[in-house]
Amino acid sequence: MIWLIAEDEVDILNLLTMVVQVWGHKPLAFESGQKVWDWLDKIESGTFVGELPHFALMDIRMPGKKGNEVAHRMRTMPAFRQMPLALMTAYSLNDSERQQIQSDDGVDAIINKPLPTFDELLMTLNRIIANKRINESGVSQSP
Repeated sequence: MIWLIAEDEVDILNLLTMVVQVWGHKPLAFESGQKVWDWLDKIESGTFVGELPHFALMDIRMPGKKGNEVAHRMRTMPAFRQMPLALMTAYSLNDSERQQIQSDDGVDAIINKPLPTFDELLMTLNRIIANKRINESGVSQSP
């Protein structure tokens, strides 16, 4: 699977990119929301050649476009409507802010920074991906 990772803190981006590879996935890394936005322009114009990601993990607060703005745009594109998408943030969001971002921008989950251990992070991301698949297939989840 290809995982899109967007994070403006270079050390975190490099760490996530390395961990995604260790987990057996191919990272598609961007250092800003604006760079993801520009890449989306290429997809919409038909000039992007390559495989699209199967999952996206993006920081909320990045230079240029914010992660939730990129997520919102991705949800308008047929190729990304069903893709599991998670955001991460170091900022405190109250329940209302979280719900609004998830509802308005089509975000499946928001993860707080500092990120959990790699094992916990992998379990969390796999759960987000699995829940998205279950929700899209119409199978109800256990409470």
